[in-house]
Amino acid sequence: MKSNAICPISDKRIDDHIARINGGITLALLVVFITTGSIVPVLFLFVDFALRSGNQSRFSGLSYISRSVVRVLSLKPELINAGPKIFAARIGLFFNFSIILFYLFGLDNLVYVFTGVFGFCAFLESFFGYCVACQIYPLVYKLFFHRKFQNLKV
Repeated sequence: MKSNAICPISDKRIDDHIARINGGITLALLVVFITTGSIVPVLFLFVDFALRSGNQSRFSGLSYISRSVVRVLSLKPELINAGPKIFAARIGLFFNFSIILFYLFGLDNLVYVFTGVFGFCAFLESFFGYCVACQIYPLVYKLFFHRKFQNLKV
C-alpha cells in the first residue's frame, strides 16, 4: 500500500480477520444470488452494509458470524483503522442498493455487472486483504472535500 495514500482515519480499530471473513461471506452470498436468482441474499447484505456503514457493526449479522469464526479459530487480533472499512461499507451499500434497483427494474445486464464488480472487491478483500476503498477514497476526497480543506492553515 502507498505510504502517501489518503484514507479516512478513525479513532476506532477493527480486527482485519473480521473484515476479511466479512468479505468472504459477502462473496458467498453474491454467488448464491447469481446462482439462484433470489434477491434475498442481496437484501440481507443491504441491511448488513447499512448497519456497518452507519457505525452499528455490533448489530451486523456478518460481523457476528465473523467474530464467532475468529473466536473458534483462536485467531490473534490484527487491529487496523476502521475508517477505510466504514468507507468500504458505504460503497458496498451503494452497490447493494444499485443491484436491488436494477433487479426490480429487470435490468439484468446491470445486475450482473454490479454484482460482478462488488463480488470482485469482496474477493480481493477476503483473499488478499486488498481494500479497494483505500484506492477509491483519494479520488472522492479530491472531488468533494479537497477544496473545503485547501484554504485551512494548520
